[in-house]
Amino acid sequence: QALLRVSGPVVDLLKAERVALNLLQRLSGIASLTAAFVDKVRDYPVRITDTRKTTPGLRLLEKYAVRVGGGSNHRFNLTDGVLIKDNHIAACGSIRQAVERVRRETPHTIRIEVETDTLEQVEECLQCQVDIIMLDNMDNETMRKSVELIAGRAKVEASGNMTLERLREVAATGVDYISIGALTHSVSALDISQRLED
Repeated sequence: QALLRVSGPVVDLLKAERVALNLLQRLSGIASLTAAFVDKVRDYPVRITDTRKTTPGLRLLEKYAVRVGGGSNHRFNLTDGVLIKDNHIAACGSIRQAVERVRRETPHTIRIEVETDTLEQVEECLQCQVDIIMLDNMDNETMRKSVELIAGRAKVEASGNMTLERLREVAATGVDYISIGALTHSVSALDISQRLED
């Protein structure tokens, strides 16, 4: 199956072959894997998103490939929103202190997301009225309890160890987003080659 046809001087086509194929293979792999994840949960009201775990220098292209595959982009960079992770919480002392610091130092229009791995942390996020609560590496039952506890007061993102095999069970917990680092950081390239024609 031909994906595309290009024309030009043979020398130029041969010079560009490896770089062009490397990019096309990688980006096609990302789009295809994303499409498989999106298709798996098509009948659930959940969005599949990427992460910032991208190849240095290729973030724009890799995130474009995720969109081509039917997924959504998380953040492009640190200015797109604040994600408070475990190290930030440890550095600030608590979720509340981290959220208060972010609110003091960023514009009020910036969304705040907090990574959690326990129900107690989810409760603390609710008290702080954050915009998005990430359920990180939780088992499905803890996720379900978290979604019930949140009860629509914040958007809910599931992350960590998201495989095709468990994806439908995760979607059934009622989360709004499922973020999958593997879409860009450990995807297999598709086997694509260049053929010269007369």
